[in-house]
Formats: sequence, structure tokens, C-alpha cells
Amino acid sequence: MVIAAAALATALPIVTACGSGYTPRVINIYPPADGASFIESVGEQCTEQSNGAYRIVTTPLPKSADDQRLQLARRLAGNDAGLDLMGMDVVWTAEFADAGWMVPVPDDLAATVEEDTLGGPLETAMWKTPDDAEQRLYAIPTWTNTQLLWYRPDVLRQYLNKSRPASTWEEMLADTEEIYAQGGPSYIMVQGRQYEGLMVWFNSVLASAGGQVVDPDDPNKVTLNDTPEHRAATVRALTILKAVATAPGSDPSLTNSDESAARLGMENGSAAYEVNWPFVFSSMRSNAAAGDVPFFPEMTEFGPMFADPDNPPADTELAPVNRVVRSKFNFARYPGVSPELPTKTTLGGVNIAVASTSQQPELAFEAAACLTSRDAQRVYSIEGGTPPTIESIYDDPDFQAAYPMGNDIRAQLEENTAALRPASPVYQSISTLLTAKLSPVGQWDPETLVDELAEQVEAAINGEGLIP
Repeated sequence: MVIAAAALATALPIVTACGSGYTPRVINIYPPADGASFIESVGEQCTEQSNGAYRIVTTPLPKSADDQRLQLARRLAGNDAGLDLMGMDVVWTAEFADAGWMVPVPDDLAATVEEDTLGGPLETAMWKTPDDAEQRLYAIPTWTNTQLLWYRPDVLRQYLNKSRPASTWEEMLADTEEIYAQGGPSYIMVQGRQYEGLMVWFNSVLASAGGQVVDPDDPNKVTLNDTPEHRAATVRALTILKAVATAPGSDPSLTNSDESAARLGMENGSAAYEVNWPFVFSSMRSNAAAGDVPFFPEMTEFGPMFADPDNPPADTELAPVNRVVRSKFNFARYPGVSPELPTKTTLGGVNIAVASTSQQPELAFEAAACLTSRDAQRVYSIEGGTPPTIESIYDDPDFQAAYPMGNDIRAQLEENTAALRPASPVYQSISTLLTAKLSPVGQWDPETLVDELAEQVEAAINGEGLIP
């Protein structure tokens, strides 16, 4: 943290010197690079609909989430008056709100957002600063994400004589052990590399075991080992991670695996199961149609449909293709820890917030409302491939055609099934320090690691942890 702060302080004079100022009625939004083109497209529509009230200008942030956060922090600390709207990773709310870098959403707009938005995504935009009487909305959910369980139904039928996938991690491990004993594809593809994907995996399993990293009502209280029940939940979660990494027939590259590696492990025929984001479905569909998935020759008949990337098939044309895809690559709800405990899944996504540096916050909120509206979220989801936060879109026929897994996604986004990463102003330090201890996955004793993880979180909260 000291090193990071020094680096930020060194960079701040540069930002201050090149602050762009602002132009009246020009609303500058800085969204993440992934999805920025769709923000820009919707921004042009919003500009036209405003009848001259404002013009939205989109400037993409870098690809890396860390770089995105650092650039926004530099602009905010440098009081860049040209920064009006920010595309925020869902884990930044507490940090930016406590720093005074976000303007709370006005009550009338907040009421509309709260009424229309699914519980999990809504919670990622809520926070209570020391100056707030109660928790309030600091950003507007724009798109979200949740991981699902992906599996090979043909493999389950061939080696296990069953068609339904496992519903718990222990059941998955039993399935893959039996498949491995028969010489079949036995990997469980996960995100085990030392990065944010590992934090997502750990957080989902921990929440499903009944545990949590910090108290949701007190971000300064570590809850990994503060009670016997919480300690047992953390040990159980760590035991599952270790088992997945060290089981017979497990992925030997698990400790270097990210989302892309997990996707490729399934597409090359090495895996029976995979946990990953919904993008893997369209990847399997197009790559199998191109003949790049060795176990899926049936899909090549659809090759011409996907041959021209500039002229992709309409969503309404995909229903018969999707049925074939699901014969060898299907999806289910995220695996749980036990049937007695509710399964919870870590959310991703982006929220839009009004920066405290904006000289025209009322106009910025008008633009933000348009950029996060139902029409806007239909574009982000159907064209951009990111699930919406507005519940009613899940009943839209066009959305359902594009997302055959839409009902499962919606179910995992509800308040009681969504697992939020620790809501804390020092989340970045917590995540970095925890993933450093968790890696390499499985090369530790769960009973011992519990206390080491708790110490790291305590150090992050107290500002004592050096970023590895």
C-alpha cells in the first residue's frame, strides 16, 4: 500500500497539469475498454434523444481493471473537471464513496433504480460512508455477470451413465475421479492463477459454505475465523479448493489458469466440468462451428453462419444451433458446498457513477439515467454479451434467444443467491493479499491457512499490508 500510494502521489502532478476542464453540456464518460464501444453507441442515441441538452463523449479506460482504477483515481485526485461519469467495477464502490469521489444518486432516481434492479447488482452500488445516516445508492448498475457450471453431457452419459450434472463440488470431484479411472476427460476447469479470478472462486465457495471475509455491517471486522462457525466455513471452503487442485486427474496447470485457459481446457476436450462466465457458450458455438473443437464435428454444418464476423447470425437464428451446442456443452447453476446450504455466486459487472469533479452533476445524472435505461441495457446484453441488471429484460424474447441460460443467470443474481466480494474501502489490498496467500492453490494446509488469511485481511484494514 505504501508503494502504491507513492506511485500515485508521483503521478498526480502530471494529471493536475493536464486536467481537461469542462465544456458546458458535454458529458464525458470513462468506461472500461471492454464494452466501451457499446457505451459509445448508446451515448450517441442518448445525445440525440436529449434534443441538445447534452452531448455524451466516451473515452475508454485501459483493458486492465487495475489500470482503470488507477487512471480514475489520478483524475479524481487531480480534480479533473472534465470527468463527469465513471464506469466503475462493482468492487470499487466503498473505496470511491469513502474518498468522496462519487456523488450519491438523487433520491428520485435512486427509487426508480432500486425498484427495477435485481438484488445482487443493486447491492454492489450501495454504501454507507461515515457521513451518511444510512446506506444509500452511489452508482447505477449498468451490466452484471455471474459464473455458471458448464459441463459435457456426453461425457457424463458415456462414463457415468447419467445426464444431470453435479450440484456440489464434492459431487463434481466424485464424478471426475470416476471418469479419470476410466480414462476419460477429468479436469475441472477453474480460475486458479494468482489474480482476481482466484478471489472470485474463493469468495463463491466461502459464501456457499456459510462464511465471509468481513462483516457486511462492519467492514473493519474480519470474519474468517472470529467464531467457530465462521472458522469451520473457511476451512471447508479451503478444503474444497485444495481438493480440486490436487485430485487424481485434476488440471496440472490449474495454478496458472484464468478464464481463457479454462475455456480452452473445455474446448480442447480435457475437461468434464468448468466454472466460468457466460461468454464461454458463444465461444464454444463459434469455435466448434469453425471446426476447432475436436470432439464436436457435428457443429461444422453451421460453419457458414459464423464465417463472416462482420455479419453474425441474428439471435433469432441461433435457437437450433444452441440446441446442438447443448448436446455436448451444457450449463447449470453454480455448484454448492452442500444441499443444506444455499449456493452463492460472486458477481461481476460495471456500475456508472457521477464523479465528484463534475461541474454539471444534474446533467450528468440525466445522461447516466439514459445510459443505464432498459433500452440501453438491451443493447449491452443482446449486442454486447453482458447480462442486464434490470429484471424485466430477462423476459424479453430477444434476450431469451441470445441467452438460453438467462433464467439461471437471473436466479443467481437475486439478493439471497448473489455473493458480493468484501465491501470495503480497502478491497484491492484485501484481494491482492489473499490471492497471494491462496496461491499456489492447494500447496497449504487449510487449518493453518485460515489464520494466515485472517491476518492478511486485518493488515489490509489497518493499512499495514504491503502489496506483494
